[in-house]
Amino acid sequence: MCAVLEIRNLHVSVEGNEILRGVDLTVKQGEIHALMGPNGSGKSTLAHALMGHPSYDITDGQIVFKGEDILDLGPDERSRMGLFLAFQYPVAIPGVTVANFLRTAINSRRKIEDSEDKGIPIPEFRKLLKEKMTSLDISHDVAGRYLNDGFSGGEKKRAEILQLATLEPAIAVLDETDSGLDIDALKVVAEGVNRLVGPKLGVLVITHYQRILNYVVPEHVHVMFEGRVVESGGADLAKKLEELGYEWIRNTYS
Repeated sequence: MCAVLEIRNLHVSVEGNEILRGVDLTVKQGEIHALMGPNGSGKSTLAHALMGHPSYDITDGQIVFKGEDILDLGPDERSRMGLFLAFQYPVAIPGVTVANFLRTAINSRRKIEDSEDKGIPIPEFRKLLKEKMTSLDISHDVAGRYLNDGFSGGEKKRAEILQLATLEPAIAVLDETDSGLDIDALKVVAEGVNRLVGPKLGVLVITHYQRILNYVVPEHVHVMFEGRVVESGGADLAKKLEELGYEWIRNTYS
């Protein structure tokens, strides 16, 4: 059965300030969606609310994933169900290698699915990680480095894509993955995403700009403004935004 993420009339406040004012959006496994909008429109708030960040207070609406309302679930439980968030600013974790981080994440998911599971055997994990790194053209040396510690912006984003490839979620939210990347790093990251997309992965790309959508081409484009999705369409909608700018949205919906 196809996994579906449904966002229904979602209202979210941060420190008493309402940021999302009734967001409706559906992403299915196998689809690529782009969510665009000017600064302050609520895009990153939506990403964090989807994963259960405790600082984001959901005051109304539902987040339904695989037919289940997940508002009462913690971030770890949502992740184990198959939701994934690639951060705009990935955090460094000194002392924890990329390999240990990923093996722990895999074992946590396996433990929930089978309480008697003793974890992925080390030889099996090494083989899996090498295969994923090779398929994404990531140096195998990265596995022994501390997660994001001393990484360049491009290396951090590629490490996020490696996590995505290894954990194999049903729906992935990429929160401004293109932020801070030069054109060469952007192409590398986009190529990694394109290698992973398929019938088992639904993707929501959150971005300000058209440029990443030149490489990761969405089937559905949505525009957020003042906490709501105000426009939806196909890939041509992103090109229209590139041509007219967000002033068109402001003039239409202010």
